Amino acid sequence: MSEQDFTGESERREFLSGRLAAVRERIAAACLTAGRPLDAVRLLAVTKTFPASDAALLGDLGLTEFGENRDQDAAPKAAEVAGLRPELPIRWHMVGQVQRNKARSVARWADVVESVDSPRLVEALARASAAAREAGERESRLDALVQVSLDGAPGRGGCPPKEVAQIAEMIDHSGELRLIGVMAVAPLGGDSERSFETLHTVSDLLRRDHPHAVEISAGMSNDLERAIAAGSTSVRVGTALLGTRPIA
Repeated sequence: MSEQDFTGESERREFLSGRLAAVRERIAAACLTAGRPLDAVRLLAVTKTFPASDAALLGDLGLTEFGENRDQDAAPKAAEVAGLRPELPIRWHMVGQVQRNKARSVARWADVVESVDSPRLVEALARASAAAREAGERESRLDALVQVSLDGAPGRGGCPPKEVAQIAEMIDHSGELRLIGVMAVAPLGGDSERSFETLHTVSDLLRRDHPHAVEISAGMSNDLERAIAAGSTSVRVGTALLGTRPIA
């Protein structure tokens, strides 16, 4: 069954169930090959451009962590999914670049921001988290990962590896953000294996001063095996899980 063949919710559920099983098999095989425990890697379903109903169905199938890359899409989707499945302990990750003027909105719906890449963004998110907690819009601090640029390409987000320590210190001392690790996107057309190894080295250095920052978010539909081999603890999967993205 292709993603174009659906006639209703049951067909979509069947499609997602099959895709989820296949992705989980890939993750398990990659962990086995790398000599890592099968539970060492979490699956983050990237639901950008897909409807809230897909997130709800994936929640029924056992997923509880979802990623979005645009605040204007994620905020209403998170609210809709909460209405559809109020019993599920869903955590939302912001995986796209965050404009500072969107920090207040992001702090209302996101549990994790994976794309923190500048001191000014740290400051904006810390203020936003504090305001959201004071307004009763969130209960806990905002988890944060430092996004590392592995190729220096402009427009893709991320800070140079040499700036990770400074940003991590700011996060840890903000009082409103909780540093949990690093994130990166493999360079377009580059050597992803080598890039993921670089990210692992950055993570090792970070954990010398911040031993609690153990998360490495790396790997997507086309390169998750290479990321897991290099130590990724969370893979961000969209197309392999949900199918071809709808045309906006």
